[in-house]
Amino acid sequence: MAAAVRAFLRAAGLELRGELAHTPERVALAWSEDFLDGYRRDAAATLGPLHAAPRAGLVCVTGLDFHSTCPHHLLPYRGLAHVAYLPAEGPQARVAGFSRLAALVDALAHRLILQETLAEEIAVAVQRGVAGRGAGCILEAEQNCLSCRAETKSRARAVTSAFTGAMVTDRESRRGFRAAVEAGVRGPRGGRR
Repeated sequence: MAAAVRAFLRAAGLELRGELAHTPERVALAWSEDFLDGYRRDAAATLGPLHAAPRAGLVCVTGLDFHSTCPHHLLPYRGLAHVAYLPAEGPQARVAGFSRLAALVDALAHRLILQETLAEEIAVAVQRGVAGRGAGCILEAEQNCLSCRAETKSRARAVTSAFTGAMVTDRESRRGFRAAVEAGVRGPRGGRR
């Protein structure tokens, strides 16, 4: 990877000295340990052991910071992930730890993936991982290909969502999820974050 970055910088007409002397190694380390480390993670395994919750209703975790990279221009995007699911009903119901949902988001986001696809993959992985009745994911992100390229729109945010199983048809669950997202955006004292 460092050799490829070195070749890229030279192809751009840059000399690898001064501030650029060790850039290829730093870039390779950043990409392998943070931007693409999701390929080395098993998304299903990130949920860890599940916990019994026979009377659990809608489970929501909002405001999870995430970052990813768009496969079209290799530019990063970052924002907030909101995840919800409906556990199975009855004694077989299981829930994942809240921090494990954040780990799942990172495992899938640290790849080259479109935001729309990422939302879908998170929802599917959550529903499968907890064997729930349905799941949903809403992603709000600043896309650097929109905020930093030719048609700069620095305040633009892309919002994508995906729902699976019962969350597709259960309007009340989706309404509760969106209310939880909105409450999280306002913060604990009612002001916008």
